[in-house]
Amino acid sequence: MAASVRDKQTAALKRMLNFNAIPVKNSITEPVWKILIYDRFGQDIISPLLTVKELRDMGITLHLLLHSDRDPIPDVPAIYFVMPTEENVDRVCQDLRNQLYESYYFNFISAISRSKLEDIASAALSTNAVTQIAKVFDQYLNFITLEDDMFVLCNQNKELISYHAINRPDITDSEMEMIMDTLVDSLFCFFVTMGAVPIIRCPRGNAADMVAMKLDKKLRENLRDARNSLFTGDGIGGGQFSFQRPLLILVDRNIDLATPLHHTWTYQALVHDVLDFHLNRVNLEETPGLENSPAGARPKKRNKKTYDLTAADNFWQRHKGSPFPEVAESVQQELESYRTQEDEVKHLKSIMGLEGEDDGAISMLSDNTAKLTSAVSSLPELLQKKRLIDLHTNLATAVLEHIKARKLDVYFEYEEKLMSKSTLDKSLLDMISDPDGGTPEDKMRLFVISYISSPQPPSEVDLEQYKKALTDAGCNLAPLNYIKRWKAFTKMASAPANFGGSGPKSISLLSRVMNTGSQFVMEGVKNLVLKQQNLPVTRILDNLIEMKSNPETDDYRYFDPKILRGSERPLSLLLEVEIILNIRTLLIIQSYRNLDFRVKRHHSFLCTSSRWGEYIQHVLLFQCHPLFTYFCLVILVIPFI
Repeated sequence: MAASVRDKQTAALKRMLNFNAIPVKNSITEPVWKILIYDRFGQDIISPLLTVKELRDMGITLHLLLHSDRDPIPDVPAIYFVMPTEENVDRVCQDLRNQLYESYYFNFISAISRSKLEDIASAALSTNAVTQIAKVFDQYLNFITLEDDMFVLCNQNKELISYHAINRPDITDSEMEMIMDTLVDSLFCFFVTMGAVPIIRCPRGNAADMVAMKLDKKLRENLRDARNSLFTGDGIGGGQFSFQRPLLILVDRNIDLATPLHHTWTYQALVHDVLDFHLNRVNLEETPGLENSPAGARPKKRNKKTYDLTAADNFWQRHKGSPFPEVAESVQQELESYRTQEDEVKHLKSIMGLEGEDDGAISMLSDNTAKLTSAVSSLPELLQKKRLIDLHTNLATAVLEHIKARKLDVYFEYEEKLMSKSTLDKSLLDMISDPDGGTPEDKMRLFVISYISSPQPPSEVDLEQYKKALTDAGCNLAPLNYIKRWKAFTKMASAPANFGGSGPKSISLLSRVMNTGSQFVMEGVKNLVLKQQNLPVTRILDNLIEMKSNPETDDYRYFDPKILRGSERPLSLLLEVEIILNIRTLLIIQSYRNLDFRVKRHHSFLCTSSRWGEYIQHVLLFQCHPLFTYFCLVILVIPFI
């Protein structure tokens, strides 16, 4: 099985932290102790992949931000991992002048320009620090891996490459070029790390087309220079001669505007939507207890807890794509299993107390020695299980509070029916006018989904009624004004996206979760069974993998950086399929899971440039073109001969 993007990027980081030499496994020698200097971009790349313990094992005794106040440590080598920006290069030159460290290993996240290298060289010459610069490397790691099958293109300054930024009416040509170059650089770094030269497909005449042409040009220029190509056998990726070629599909966000706004019902999607979730880390504000608070006392300050949802969290890996009621039930089952194991250990402890040294106690000791040994050896696993249970109990409880307060189950079910053209049991106006049903943001999301999904926009009279209801509910009408203009001018206005499938099925009882002993009081929350839908991105994926003739994809452009220009005809012979999914927008969990189910038998990667909660925040706060922070790119790996 091919290595995952997480494995590839982690291996590249470990090689960098070992002074750009391949680490030796099971080495008995102690690592060379050093310090790590990174900027915010480097911190975002490293933090989801390497823990503090792993950094210590690699010899990193101290890790500091580049622009923080740092004291000189003259007898220790320093590894730098930063973006090659003007500000960072100036600070690097300042460090050289101040003689902060014994030696310097400069690693740039993206390729550094010759002029900036000359600035560093000049600073080194002026301070006689040339011999202290041990190595200078371009690492090509300008993307953030969050899961085995998902990465994001950026976290810092996301708003500069957003859908809003691209669609601003006053955007200049230079700003558009900057946005496209930023996207291309990240995608180029991804393929260098994976060691694969992609074949590129995209629709014509939009931002995706611009990205495709620029990326094709950049790949051609690198392949043309045989001595310095990054895709040769001796390069970083070593993938030029691989028989498997990735197919990179770039799709504009306009292909499906409803899915990003859709309220969700799976665990991972809800955590993204309602909690503060960034780079696999949840920041959760604890609800202060009311007990033991004397009258008139100052209210206790709310504590903030941070939880990491990593690959080592087995519960998260198993249930992140499950409907929320199933997650609540699974948490309860895990808790009962833990209590059973804990009771067994306590029982053995009482048996082995040996308060009196009589013959019965001694014989009991010999009978239970094996059980006690097993119990002691399982204690670390039991403690880890308890930590994960507490983590997901707190997360699920926080999510449940949002579901109940905002009636998210009702919104999810209603939007599913809207998108699947099913019969509605309540009018849209009643949903918006309900004073107890959701926040103004929830109501605006619902109405925009309805507006997008309808074949015909509502009449002016109906629209005025909706506007009045939205205004009375406290909604900002800027998203509606934008979506009206968008639907009037887009080609999709006459052919709205077909989401397929049918509405969710509601089950009245929640079996074990509804028991009185459960940690979660789920009364009033619907147990909705998810239906698989055929989302627009999924249909595009199917058409291009199976090479079906379809109006959606027949006009897609074709680029192959390895062959001469002018070829617009895709190769037709497929080997076994591997898929990389790169959705350049928020974490559209619905699209992610829909695609994941469709290609379960293949190896897949999903990429996003923003997370769900951040996306929704951008959607309703922008006053001009307020909708849809990021447009969509999909990367698919299809091996060709």
